Amino acid sequence: MNSNRRSFLKYTGIIGLGAAGAPVLSACSVIKPEGGRTRPQQFNMSGYAAPKIDTVRIGFVGLGNRGSAAVERVSYIDGIKINGLCDIRPERASESKARIKTTGHDPVFYTENADSWKRLCEREDIDLIYIATHWALHTPIALYAMEHGKHVAVEIPAATTVEDCWRLVEMSEKTKKHCVMLENCCYDFFELLTLNMARQGFFGEIIHCEGAYIHDILEGLFEKEKRYDLWRLKENAKRNGNLYPTHGLGPVCQVLDINRGDRMDFLVSVSSNDFMMEQMAEKRAAEDESFKQYVGKPFRGNMNTTTIRTQKGKTIMLQHDVTSPRPYSRIHLVSGTKGVAQKYPLPPKIATSHEGWLDDAAFKKLEEQYTPAITKKVGEMAKEIGGHGGMDFLMDWRLIDCLRNGLPMDMDVYDAAAWSVIGPLSEWSVANRSGSINIPDFTGGSWKTNKPLDIELKAGGTTGVRKANK
Repeated sequence: MNSNRRSFLKYTGIIGLGAAGAPVLSACSVIKPEGGRTRPQQFNMSGYAAPKIDTVRIGFVGLGNRGSAAVERVSYIDGIKINGLCDIRPERASESKARIKTTGHDPVFYTENADSWKRLCEREDIDLIYIATHWALHTPIALYAMEHGKHVAVEIPAATTVEDCWRLVEMSEKTKKHCVMLENCCYDFFELLTLNMARQGFFGEIIHCEGAYIHDILEGLFEKEKRYDLWRLKENAKRNGNLYPTHGLGPVCQVLDINRGDRMDFLVSVSSNDFMMEQMAEKRAAEDESFKQYVGKPFRGNMNTTTIRTQKGKTIMLQHDVTSPRPYSRIHLVSGTKGVAQKYPLPPKIATSHEGWLDDAAFKKLEEQYTPAITKKVGEMAKEIGGHGGMDFLMDWRLIDCLRNGLPMDMDVYDAAAWSVIGPLSEWSVANRSGSINIPDFTGGSWKTNKPLDIELKAGGTTGVRKANK
């Protein structure tokens, strides 16, 4: 490990933040990191096109709600073969195999023990490892898979510590294997529309963006059947910050050309107290003694607000709240010198002045003008197959299409690291009375010359979609 980077990680005081059940450090025990550190880039993965793969052979690790749904969605895509299914629960592998909708797949099960995923990653007839486990396993599996010559698609967040973000970057550069974070919200229809509008200058110069993950899952956090070993409850009981930043952050980072012309410079973060989770823990402990371990614990604050400034002077506001009884919202606001767009909590709206939102007819006209190529090609099929309204399928289809056509990824390892690192950095800021903290430059300075994301399917868009077996 580069000695300068090791020093940077050491002085952040958050090398292991969120790992192995470590508590959030108090303000007096956390040392502020040195600012502006980076490290030499081994190889630039931004814009990198790996060799084409005619048939993408896939192994899935983690077959809970998201993993099993991914198996079903991906099975519709032409040019893939599902060769392996891995989960600590054997029944999950059987259930996931039953969800495969097309022929030509004979997956081997890997369910013997907690390390069975290693044997799947070691197979020679696997090109892509698709990771949908609990958060703590995202980075270890991704690293092991790339080390064994596999491309990686990993659920969000890709990492929960600063050091693990760096490890992902270094391994991807070293092996020249893609590490794509599965941020499905980048493929929601309005987000794609506003990205294309920004590309074509509709908003003028972008000034400010907002994103969020406001989703009341309080009851679900305490349901043993919902998530394996209550892993997400444990995350919320030991960390205080924006634990789930990428749903709101990913789409606006693409609009702002983060890592491709601009980069996130520093952040400040503040959390409210917890007014709900401890009460729920007490209620559940009265019904089930196994929940007594959570009584009296300092849960994460209900609302976290994080503000980010970019090198070019743009700002981003992110919010995280998974316990308050509020309507679902990712906000998604794009504000520029010529116009503004917003979705949530109201339906999508666009405006070009302070006088009010455009009417439905004007909105429809803009939608027809700026709908990007990926939506035109796959949008209706995506809605039919599903996955959060179709954005999950759009994400999976684009991933496979890029691998099959040898195209650069829409979301590379620098995005995975930069979007994920907001979690641990926000924890540091919260623990230090909302102190300012620098955001690492995972690109090693190449953000200045990296090209913006291509959403026009150049040389791609050739992958078909198969019908389900009858």
